[in-house]
Amino acid sequence: MPHANVGKSGQLFNRIGFIGIGRMGLPMARSLLSAGFHLTVHNRTPAKAQSIVSLGATPASSPTDIARACDAVLACLPDVPASESVFLGPDGLIANARPGQLFIDFSTVGPTTSRRIYNAAKAKGARFLDAPVSGGVERAASASLTIMAGGDRDAFDRALPIFNTLGSTVRYVGPSGAGSVVKLINQLLVGVHTLAAAEALVLGAKADADPKQLLEILKVSWGQSFMLDRNGPIMLERRYDDARGPLRLLLKDMSLVNQMGRDSGVPLRAASQALEAFRQAADQGMSELDLSALGLLLEKEAGIRIADLSS
Repeated sequence: MPHANVGKSGQLFNRIGFIGIGRMGLPMARSLLSAGFHLTVHNRTPAKAQSIVSLGATPASSPTDIARACDAVLACLPDVPASESVFLGPDGLIANARPGQLFIDFSTVGPTTSRRIYNAAKAKGARFLDAPVSGGVERAASASLTIMAGGDRDAFDRALPIFNTLGSTVRYVGPSGAGSVVKLINQLLVGVHTLAAAEALVLGAKADADPKQLLEILKVSWGQSFMLDRNGPIMLERRYDDARGPLRLLLKDMSLVNQMGRDSGVPLRAASQALEAFRQAADQGMSELDLSALGLLLEKEAGIRIADLSS
């Protein structure tokens, strides 16, 4: 069995860089350290990287330092401006790239952004993969993420030891931008199903159905969905402050989904309605609550609290 740092091509990853030690990035970085990768890390707020540094990672003061020190650089960032700054900024990764270097973006961005980074990296003789992930903090911690990667196939093959360390479902989905497309399709369903689950539980409670019993029945009926199973118990227990998936991030993703729809000439009726609901929730101060707080918005509009109506 090859060493964890060896790609399919046999090339050794002497040092891996990781930028973005946040909710997702921290457990991912831990998995890489545990697998034996030599890890250098950078975070915009240095204090957030201290826990991974205490486990053996080397701190870096900037993306420039990481680009100069590492053979492969990974990033998991919260939004498009952050990805564009880290990869395409004047002091960013691509500006300091060298031939043969590998860059991987685990962030959720639009395919246009991914293709811009890919082309900029290619012009420097470097390789870039857009490889967004799904599974949340829990699956990041258990190294069982779903990873959907777009870019050159040989770059994907080279990155497999990294991907297999972080995920249990790893797929090459096509050329540059394809990973971002697949992730946004997933987020379309997450957003629409989150709104649908909230509407179903609030409507059922308002019409005198027991919300707890509703959840039990829907789990084994055609109306079942992962987001209903995830969000329903949070709504019943009102654990909105346990923001494992902050509402602001799904708002960002739904904005990207609707932009992709406009760019593709595809009308997104349900996705546009979900985006408006997330915007309203954010406007009412729910950005940092869990994404299931969309139910809180609907509860207010309906004049009920479903937790008070559950047996």
